[in-house]
Amino acid sequence: MTPSPDTIDQLPTPALVVEQSTFDANLAAMDTVLPGTALRPHVKAFKSTALAARLHADGHTGFCAATPREIEGMVAAGLGDDLLLANESLDVARLGKLADQAQITVAVDSDTTLQAAIDGGILSVLIDVEVGLPRCGCGVDDAGRLADAARAAGLEVRGVMGYEGHLMMVDDRAERTDRVADAMTQLLRAHETVGGAIVSGGGTGTFDTNTWCTEIQAGSYTLMDTHYDGLDLPFAIAASVLGTVISISPKGWIVIDVGLKSLGMDHGDPTWPDGDVFFCSDEHTTLAPRDGVAGWNVGDRTRLLPAHIDPTVARHEAMWLVDGERVVDRWAVDLRHW
Repeated sequence: MTPSPDTIDQLPTPALVVEQSTFDANLAAMDTVLPGTALRPHVKAFKSTALAARLHADGHTGFCAATPREIEGMVAAGLGDDLLLANESLDVARLGKLADQAQITVAVDSDTTLQAAIDGGILSVLIDVEVGLPRCGCGVDDAGRLADAARAAGLEVRGVMGYEGHLMMVDDRAERTDRVADAMTQLLRAHETVGGAIVSGGGTGTFDTNTWCTEIQAGSYTLMDTHYDGLDLPFAIAASVLGTVISISPKGWIVIDVGLKSLGMDHGDPTWPDGDVFFCSDEHTTLAPRDGVAGWNVGDRTRLLPAHIDPTVARHEAMWLVDGERVVDRWAVDLRHW
């Protein structure tokens, strides 16, 4: 049996590492604004029931997820107090079979997704309303009709959901607040016709500017990335991908064993605190050290900061909780992939 690593130098790379003190500070910063069930953490951001269990212990007992598999994993981990599939799916019969083990609600935005919920044995739904992001969600004026159809079929309609994802990265706080207000005005208008206790939405980028929802679906705040780090948020980057230097060129670059297969790249290249990222390839990233290559040796360890944390996490089997150079714990990324 392979012994557990005690230091980051003993970790096989590439390795997803999470700085414990920063992670703890991120959770504390969120809790001052959205304690308890005012926050419904989104497990798609971190895909780990071990991390979710930490949030549950802090009083965040309701969670949302993007896929049926994530919901199944949360139920299996005993974290099924109040789970929301915050995404449309026709594959929900697998969740209806878990109705005696957990409270599971699914989002619906059409007669077809509603019928899938009915046929699949789902007991409760949220009506998903499009509030400006060109993705899922019914029209505001159709929300009430869909809610009536759900109730007529015997389902509980718990309220509405509307995701203003297109506003997460608005730099100016005043503009962000005003545009979120416009989006939530639409959602509240739909809520008037739908009813129910829940108005669900928001995310890390609007966690404190969206004051209209009864619960906020934030998850990336736990680990953060360089994309969100550019906003005026009280969270810091806790996660990085640890790599090993495997080659050094006298022409001025070094190569580490971290590449496209261990990074989410849809928001651009990762950031390297010690210099510039030249380019990423499948299993390698070429780096240009700020002070030249003279101080670097093959075998050295260094960390890249991902631009998008959600897909980065999904590429790893585990995340390692660390305190500087010391390994504190291993959290399985047991909800990884789709």
